[in-house]
Amino acid sequence: MNVSTRVEAAGEARSGPGALTISGLSRTFRIDGRELPVLQGIDLSVRPGEFVSIVGPSGCGKSTLLRLIAGLDTDFSGEIRLDGKRITGTGLERGLVFQDHRLFPWMTLEENVGLALLNGTLDQARRKAVVEDHLALVNLTGFEKAYPHQLSGGMAQRAAIARALVTEPTLLLLDEPLGALDALTRVHVQRELQRIWMQQGSTMIMVTHDVEEAVYLGDRVVIMDARPGRIRRIVDVDLPHPRKRSLPQLHRLRDQILDELTRTPEGPSENLVPFPSREAR
Repeated sequence: MNVSTRVEAAGEARSGPGALTISGLSRTFRIDGRELPVLQGIDLSVRPGEFVSIVGPSGCGKSTLLRLIAGLDTDFSGEIRLDGKRITGTGLERGLVFQDHRLFPWMTLEENVGLALLNGTLDQARRKAVVEDHLALVNLTGFEKAYPHQLSGGMAQRAAIARALVTEPTLLLLDEPLGALDALTRVHVQRELQRIWMQQGSTMIMVTHDVEEAVYLGDRVVIMDARPGRIRRIVDVDLPHPRKRSLPQLHRLRDQILDELTRTPEGPSENLVPFPSREAR
């Protein structure tokens, strides 16, 4: 999928691999002898090549949902299918990027990125070429021999994205991938992530607590509720890519979603203890 396709309306259907379907998904943890529902009744369809952002309060099961899609956790009810095939474990067609880059400190950048190719069928020369291509994709050409401690936080995170993409997955899962970066670096890497997505063509699902980031990058924003985790609403961001942060439509969507996430329910919460009045102190 090329850049010209990406700059079409965000909601327009795209062909190719990377279609994800989640049906009736629920996940329960057993804690101290009690059953705790973490996810309940999740239904979601993601189109090929789409960028979906997931936001919600802490503890609503966003990261748990990503782990289930990645196949790292298979103890759930319901169904997850990628391109019609049921997910029952991990697979190279799904890449995963964490908040921490998790690069091996004793390996160079090219060794870290090429690690996923070692058990494949490519010969050494072709592996080297594929690694170089993916380092170029994330603008890290020239740093092949660098070690993780010699990279900035943003560079290390881009290297983690290259490592996840080197096997050419049809679906890339991003779990708070920019959460540990400072504000200026985060803005830069957001721009880079948008460019990489437009150029590379994988379907991407990103969990984030940054609502501005969610609407800037996402074709759709999934808003989740907590306890148990469930989808409250899905917001379409019907704007072409690449996007400018200054677009008033993005600001309005950000404010609407923030208002929805921070709205205080009517009536006193049973979990809150009223603060005593001055007279009572």
